[in-house]
Amino acid sequence: MLLVIDAGNTNVVFAVHDGAKWRGTWRITMQAQRTSDEYAVWLLALLRMQGISADDVEGAVIGTVVPAALYHLRTLCRQWFAVEPLLASARLDWGFVIKTDNPDEVGVDRLLNGLAAHHLYGGPLTVIDFGTATTFDVVDSEGSYCGGVIAPGINLSVEALHQAAARLPRIGVGRPAVDSVIGRNTVTAMRSGVFWGYVGLIEGIVERIRREVGQDMKVLATGGLAPLFSEGTTVFDHVDSMLTLNGLRILAGRNPLPRLTIEKDVLTEG
Repeated sequence: MLLVIDAGNTNVVFAVHDGAKWRGTWRITMQAQRTSDEYAVWLLALLRMQGISADDVEGAVIGTVVPAALYHLRTLCRQWFAVEPLLASARLDWGFVIKTDNPDEVGVDRLLNGLAAHHLYGGPLTVIDFGTATTFDVVDSEGSYCGGVIAPGINLSVEALHQAAARLPRIGVGRPAVDSVIGRNTVTAMRSGVFWGYVGLIEGIVERIRREVGQDMKVLATGGLAPLFSEGTTVFDHVDSMLTLNGLRILAGRNPLPRLTIEKDVLTEG
């Protein structure tokens, strides 16, 4: 089985694939200094509930945009699963060209989304990921990564609105109760601005990308808020919550998994 770890700015998602299907996915809040032992206590208990033991895991792959978390996640794989994880980076074999000025600075989550989207749905396409930031990533018909757009995430925007305006309350993200854009009080006006404002951002950027590329494109949405915004627009062709995980799975299939080497201390008599 393959252990897949997607470590983002907000959450870390663990999943296990048995070669034919996903056996389970589990999510925990990102804390960069969470130790490998803390991860292990939590994750091994969840695996046991699915009838999976640490010995069943034969390989692992990690994709992260939080460098500080990498040490503990790699140690988790080494000490508790006895495997050396493959680390997703622009320097691996992706099977496509990364057409950016500096491929190494592209978040691996964006490359993983592009890889999985083209593999599963074909191109050309735009992938919209509703994460800590809202990203738009463009993949051409050959599967090459062409770049994209980074916008503030919706939760960041809501928090900034509350923090910067003394009289505006903190609100949850959700679709307004009615389709009217005009709010009749402060809270409904804020909810309308947040929801319909982001719908306008999505539709506007997608249209500009299509005009710049000069052809129609499929549009995929992923991330926790993708289902919510699919209620407010018809621009999405597909909503796929497993896109990044599938990107890691596909990447691991394209690259040889590293072997775990155990370093032994050499004692020298003097």
